[in-house]
Parts: sequence; structure tokens; C-alpha cells
Amino acid sequence: MNISGIDHIVVTASDLEKTLHFYVDILGMTPHVAANGQHTARFGNQQINFHNGPAEFKPAAKNPAYGSTDICFVSTGDLEATKKELEEKGVEIELGIVKRNGAKGDINSIYMRDPDGNLVEICVYPE
Repeated sequence: MNISGIDHIVVTASDLEKTLHFYVDILGMTPHVAANGQHTARFGNQQINFHNGPAEFKPAAKNPAYGSTDICFVSTGDLEATKKELEEKGVEIELGIVKRNGAKGDINSIYMRDPDGNLVEICVYPE
């Protein structure tokens, strides 16, 4: 077996409209509606599937809960400019810019929360 990446994750949303606004309008991901009616947001070669309530699509996590996701997105460019853009869009930055350790080494990160309280980290790898 050779696991080579993450295709998608699932976020359980209590308010699909607010959640899609955050991931699409604020973070800039591409919206998509699958043939089965499932809403997703795509970025790079990955996507987030949104369940509009616990275990909307089966199979699902055994104990899905609002606000239980903790995810880090990799960005490029100036993290200060990203932070400023988010603040201008009304996003409250919970922490950052701080140094952390990512999958490929040192990163600089900012933290915020989506409408359900999921922790969302945006990181940049130093050049």
C-alpha cells in the first residue's frame, strides 16, 4: 500500500449557506455540487465535502459533530497580506502569525474559526 495524499475531508455544517460562504467567498475555494446533491468546495487537487447535518451521506463518521474539525490549508505568498485580507473580510484571527511545524517542516500560520467553530489554520512554508 502507498498512501500518497488526501482527496477530501468531510465537514459537518449546521448552516450550509454560512459554511459555504466562509470556504468559498472568504477562503476562495471553488464551489461544486455533486450529482448526489452534495455540496463541496475544491482547492488544488483536494476538496471538502459538506454534510448539512450529522451523517447526511452514508457511510459517515461514527460520531460526527459540529465544530470538531481542525484543518490546516497550505497557502503561498505573503501571510501578512493573507491575514490582512481575512480581517478586511470580517474574519476574526484567533492566533497568528506564529511559527509551527508542518508536514514538510517549518511553517508560519494563522488560525481562525469557521461558522461552526472548526479550527482553520492557513500556513505558508518559508522560501
